[in-house]
Amino acid sequence: MALKSFIEIGPDSHFPIQNLPFGIFKPEPTSPPRPGVAIGDYVLDLSTISVSGLFDGPFLSGSDCFLQPNLNKFLALGRPAWKEARATLQNLLSADEAKLRDNPNLRDKSLVPMSKVEMLLPIAIGDYTDFFSSMHHARNCGIMFRGPENAINPNWFQLPIAYHGRSSSIVVSGTDIIRPRGQGHPSGNSPPYFGPSRKLDFELEMAAVVGPGNELGKPVDVNEAEDHIFGLVLMNDWSARDIQAWEYVPLGPFLGKSFGTTISPWIVTLDALEPFACDAPKQDPQPLPYLAEKISKNYDISLEVQIKPAGQEDSCVVTRSNFNHLYWTVTQQLAHHTINGCNLRPGDLLGTGTISGPEPESYGCLLELTWNGQKSLSLNGTTRKFLEDGDEVVFSGCSKGDGYKVGFGTCSGKILPSP
Repeated sequence: MALKSFIEIGPDSHFPIQNLPFGIFKPEPTSPPRPGVAIGDYVLDLSTISVSGLFDGPFLSGSDCFLQPNLNKFLALGRPAWKEARATLQNLLSADEAKLRDNPNLRDKSLVPMSKVEMLLPIAIGDYTDFFSSMHHARNCGIMFRGPENAINPNWFQLPIAYHGRSSSIVVSGTDIIRPRGQGHPSGNSPPYFGPSRKLDFELEMAAVVGPGNELGKPVDVNEAEDHIFGLVLMNDWSARDIQAWEYVPLGPFLGKSFGTTISPWIVTLDALEPFACDAPKQDPQPLPYLAEKISKNYDISLEVQIKPAGQEDSCVVTRSNFNHLYWTVTQQLAHHTINGCNLRPGDLLGTGTISGPEPESYGCLLELTWNGQKSLSLNGTTRKFLEDGDEVVFSGCSKGDGYKVGFGTCSGKILPSP
């Protein structure tokens, strides 16, 4: 029999009892931040559950990890503690368990309507790395800028390419993004352009949240990397294409990326996503032994991007993609990140890179959808080549089970004009 909660949850909810994603929220504007899990239209306050003594298993009994303003301490405890928390919460919220269901006082204190809470960044992000793991995205960008004969550099098929990003400008969904200013390619013999970006773009990504880290000098085995990943979030790697194009040789992205990155507030655990695991694409050539996985898997997560043009009420779907299009898996990304001895820490964020599929309607950014502005995208009677001030971009993602969904909610941001 399917697991069922005593809380009424519709079939289209992203947050059934099968999911239980973790986040950080404030029930009132003046409240201190605290951990919670999403269940239907409610947030379960884990600080209240913890103080009530309901986390009584061997890993969480007596722990203050749910009395913290972020999830880092919980992440550091590792998979046994995560599994214990998930089992405890699923039991507590199930239709057959009376502890919470039949305790109106505890229910009133611990279940907060989602419409009343303020969501915050779920983790303190010490470091942020962004990968380049979609072959379709890599090929499209290569064709655009180097031509079809040299679309993907040979090293791309040997290792997960990445750059080190800026964690200070990662913001939670719903935060406005100010159009960045910077330099662009000069025209002829003129000086470089300087001013607000003329080619502001979104990038449809997801990101892995690191749990236990590794000691400096001690790499993580690729077949043990899953134990170092707590879960996934949606991520919008906002990109100023004109700034990026002028600055990226020879050291890669800088100001074209570091002005803002948005993540969704709820971290969906790998345990919740396990029913939706699927085979990763066959890798040719075979990766080197340190990247060769005994089981190489992705997850079947349907992804969608909508744009609500400035001044309009209705949004328009511009792309539909899937997490399973990634060539390099998140576990390969993590193992490669540590192979030189680099130490990861709880709360570190590893972006996947833009997730594009093989068809034009599955391209994960405007750079690809408009082929670098060569064609226009039609949106509710207006057109776009790149984002304009006032445009709002909304990502959503979910996996579809039998009569339920395991979803991420939304990841949104609106473009404000450059000052």
